[in-house]
Amino acid sequence: MRSIAVVLLLVLTLAGCGRDEPTDDARGYTVRVGDVERTYQVHVPAAVEGRTGVPAVIVLHGGGGNGSQVAEQTGFSALADREGFLAVYPDGSGRTSLKTWNAGTCCSYARDHDVDDVGFVRTLIDALTERFGAGRVYVTGFSNGAMLSYRLGCELADRITAIAPVSGALNVPSCEPARPLPVYTIHGDADDVVPYTGGTSKSRIASEERAGSHRSVTDAVEFWTRTDRCAGEPVRTTRGAITTVRYTGCAAGTEVRLDTVAGGGHAWPGGDAVRRGADRPTTELDATAEIWDFFRAHES
Repeated sequence: MRSIAVVLLLVLTLAGCGRDEPTDDARGYTVRVGDVERTYQVHVPAAVEGRTGVPAVIVLHGGGGNGSQVAEQTGFSALADREGFLAVYPDGSGRTSLKTWNAGTCCSYARDHDVDDVGFVRTLIDALTERFGAGRVYVTGFSNGAMLSYRLGCELADRITAIAPVSGALNVPSCEPARPLPVYTIHGDADDVVPYTGGTSKSRIASEERAGSHRSVTDAVEFWTRTDRCAGEPVRTTRGAITTVRYTGCAAGTEVRLDTVAGGGHAWPGGDAVRRGADRPTTELDATAEIWDFFRAHES
């Protein structure tokens, strides 16, 4: 009984809880991955209804969340209406509405049951192409979803155009992308759930057994700058609490960008705190808008 309570508390810490039904006017769909039926939602702006080649942004919820919750947290649907892209919200797996992703050493149900989330996203991309005529596909995510974003960059670089993990870690034992990939990382340096400098979650209700030990932000950035063969000198700028480091001169026109939120906790900058007691998001950075700007700057 105690272990069940710990798991429940942990996933609430990682993302907060949300509804299972589609958010606003997003429509719910399913795809089959092996013998398992997986669910996702798609927000299709009226301006692009019926068009082909429209870019798609896959938004991965944190551990203990679901597609509806991360749509509310990030506000990607409203931005999709203004900018003309598909906003896609898949659901992780679990026995309740509190879902997780298999992102290497994290997290919980999906990791413990070796759920094929890479296969799910591969099948999802096929479905977006066939059902909606989607063009370029980008992936972002929060916390456990950010960790899966990194993993997808490792294993599906031939299918996605860029990734943007927020408050996550590169937690796979090996990473061999099929090609150079643009990567935009956002992380608060006071995050105690996925620590900026790496290590076990310092949350008072998390356990190493369930949460795992996370690699540092520096590990991830160094990996991607090396993989993308970034030759230019990094350019550092600071605006208020936000320090941005851009690595350019990378292979195939790619770029690696890191935004560090000074004093920032485990939150989606500029988004909603989706549960009582969650870390307050900074208002000095609109992560949703910045991520889309990064994505549309990389179209191949």
